[in-house]
Amino acid sequence: MSVQASTRLRALLNDPSQIIVGPGVYDGITARLALNAGFKTLYMTGAGTSMSALGTADLGLATMTEMRQNAEMIASIDRSVPVIADADTGYGSALSVARTTASYISAGIAALHLEDQVVNKKCGHLAGKQLVSKEEYLTRIRAAVETRKRLGSDIVIIARTDALQSLGLGESLSRLDAAIDAGADVAFLEAITKREELVAVCSRFKGRAPIMYGMVQGSSAYKVTIEEAKAIGVNIIVYAAVCLMPTFVAVSQALKTLKETGDCEEYGGQWTPHTMFDACGMKELMDFDRLIADDIPK
Repeated sequence: MSVQASTRLRALLNDPSQIIVGPGVYDGITARLALNAGFKTLYMTGAGTSMSALGTADLGLATMTEMRQNAEMIASIDRSVPVIADADTGYGSALSVARTTASYISAGIAALHLEDQVVNKKCGHLAGKQLVSKEEYLTRIRAAVETRKRLGSDIVIIARTDALQSLGLGESLSRLDAAIDAGADVAFLEAITKREELVAVCSRFKGRAPIMYGMVQGSSAYKVTIEEAKAIGVNIIVYAAVCLMPTFVAVSQALKTLKETGDCEEYGGQWTPHTMFDACGMKELMDFDRLIADDIPK
């Protein structure tokens, strides 16, 4: 039997020589391109999912069903590659969190992260986020942990807190402490803006729990290289906008050119429809089709 993606992710987390790098993908083609580039872990960004699937900013409008369906599609492209997926707040009460966790497990997701914002949440890098109490946050973590146990899964549960902006570093670390005590596997302090904050969270959980860091280009997030993050003690680093921002820029420019000139951009013949089809597995699909056709009795 093949090893589950969650088990593969746990093995990577247990390897001190590794730092797990997850490019943020949000649809089939960005997932394919990340896999083609050689990445061994993918991160499904909630903001990217909301904008690509719904055409709306990340203000908590994407439902659990929409998020789960997108995560499952991304995970299905290559089941050997772990997918870390945004699960927002768990989408409701403890029972809703349990349903979300079970759904992500059945979708083949390797890890999910749960946060302490109110259900009508915002993107973690926006101002004015509202939080639930620590006690309510912990019911979400405990619901996920208990569901994992009952289903016999080893999905990685990542505890995320958005408390840094409004409640400060001390309360953020306290919330993560309690979440790890409640059974979460990984600590994730969202929207870090200073090196000392990153150092503090890594020092707090050294030897106790892995640390995940979110590097969002163009935001106020503390800019850190992969090697620097590894040296500080980060175990997982994800880049939520690494596909989203270039797509936004390039497509906006192509549409502007078409509108202004009446013609589409020229790529000098370097990029063709076949280039894209090949990147999305056309050769393998055609080979399979020929194999089946050859087996049909003549």
